Amino acid sequence: MGGFDERALEQPSAALDEMAQTGLAICLVSGGMDSCVTAAIAREENEELAFLHVSYGQRTEERERRAFEEIADFYNVQRRLAVSIEHLARIGGSSLTDEAIPVSKANLSSKEIPTSYVPFRNAHLLAIATSWAEVCGAQRIYIGAVAEDSSGYPDCRPEFYEAFQQVIDRGTRPETRIEIVTPVIFMLKSEIVQRGLELGAPLALTWSCYSGEELACGRCDSCALRLRAFEAAGVRDPILYA
Repeated sequence: MGGFDERALEQPSAALDEMAQTGLAICLVSGGMDSCVTAAIAREENEELAFLHVSYGQRTEERERRAFEEIADFYNVQRRLAVSIEHLARIGGSSLTDEAIPVSKANLSSKEIPTSYVPFRNAHLLAIATSWAEVCGAQRIYIGAVAEDSSGYPDCRPEFYEAFQQVIDRGTRPETRIEIVTPVIFMLKSEIVQRGLELGAPLALTWSCYSGEELACGRCDSCALRLRAFEAAGVRDPILYA
């Protein structure tokens, strides 16, 4: 049916090594700890960064946007794109976007997908990043997805990014080369904290809470994972909690 794409024979992971840490990369920066450390890693590996922030009608939208801007200022990133896909809030189905669904208290032993999962959100983020990358000539897209030591979101699994890489390879111009990079995907949260400290990442500027905007609640999954990570790393979390 469809035409054969020679890029399917190439190994995307090898392409990153061949680019010798040069060129432009887009980094998705939510304002959270994982994306901040991912940005710090991307800064080490690339000549120039462009920061992308996507709001989707989440409860802490304004606070996350502030964190994004402050992290971008810290790294002196000039290329910034902040967009809104508030239709995800209109679709609903998540405690982050629907006020009728309460933010659940943390249960880190649960194997169920939590109410904070925003259905298929990361596909939307990657699609926007891919469009921007193809226009501005970026060769890499960094995203701070974490697989094991996180809330168990299905769009944070390695196989999701492997599949989306194929979507990019087949859905862009023949000459386009865009690599998805997930540098923290196999790390524990405590290892992310440690890597951030090693790189001097501005963790004090980050925001992870699902419900609070002045003080972090300390009760949601995201706060609990973050607090556990800092404790395991043997350092104090620099943000304030209620």
